[in-house]
Amino acid sequence: MAPDLENSPITVESYYSISKERKSHNSEKVKHNLVTRLNRIEGQVRGIKRLIEKDVYCDDVITQISASQAALNSVAKILLEGHMRNCVVDRIQKGDMEVLDEMLISIQRLMKK
Repeated sequence: MAPDLENSPITVESYYSISKERKSHNSEKVKHNLVTRLNRIEGQVRGIKRLIEKDVYCDDVITQISASQAALNSVAKILLEGHMRNCVVDRIQKGDMEVLDEMLISIQRLMKK
């Protein structure tokens, strides 16, 4: 059963302080891929802003927003897969089972979108 975000033993403060101590295990190739995707998304968002400023038909703007959200979801999937294959496995092998609760919280956050 997934942990309740509000009643989780992991507080927001402790989560972020713990996260600052750890680093990702992404290769340079993966980081480059993610940054390239994020640069493209950044351009899409700027384009959406211009569409709104030019009073483009609402449905066309919504279509572009949907495409940007899908692109962000792709970035999240890549990060999630790498996190599970590397960070989570590494911490479990070191006996840190708290990572499972963190993982469930992360998945819950992604599924809210």
